Amino acid sequence: MKSIFQFIVKPIGERYNNEINIDNKILIVNAGIEDHNFVNRLAEVVEVPAAYKTLIKKGDKVIVHFNLFRRWYDIRGKEKNSSKYFKDNMYFATDDQIYMYYRDNQWYANNDYCFVKPVLEKQNIRGDKLKTLRGILKYGNSSLEAIHINPEDYVGFKPLSEFEFVVDKQLLYCMKSNDIVIKYERQGNETEYNPSWTESG
Repeated sequence: MKSIFQFIVKPIGERYNNEINIDNKILIVNAGIEDHNFVNRLAEVVEVPAAYKTLIKKGDKVIVHFNLFRRWYDIRGKEKNSSKYFKDNMYFATDDQIYMYYRDNQWYANNDYCFVKPVLEKQNIRGDKLKTLRGILKYGNSSLEAIHINPEDYVGFKPLSEFEFVVDKQLLYCMKSNDIVIKYERQGNETEYNPSWTESG
């Protein structure tokens, strides 16, 4: 059972992450299907495409687009699966809907995706917590390496290019290589930011 051009994946755990554990107590944080922030993005690869070769292998753990497992209501109010639903809790995913894959105890960005860790603003009279459009590259790719931008580099990125993901209880911004626009010199005092709620999953 292989799709010609798409991966077949299944969620690891439930389709939605509606609960968090705080001090050994379960807190329900979402009761609906509308909010994409609570859709599970962790999946296992059931099959790879037949038409082309890929670095991603059957059985790999992957980070996927939030709309894969998301449910929605049609015009009559009937709850529906996403258009990517296949059968038996399995879904189709195109190559550009897979952002990372996990191999040998290490995450790797897929294709031209990369992941940036937000950093705290040290002095900001407006009271913002995070530096705007800056972060520390955590997972790069070959196109960034070719221009000497590597993990742990302090980078700047385009406005509205970042999408929040939680990977191994770490808040990261997902974007594409061409969204990285500058490499800053590190001062040595950049503080990575991770909100406490990411530890509660």
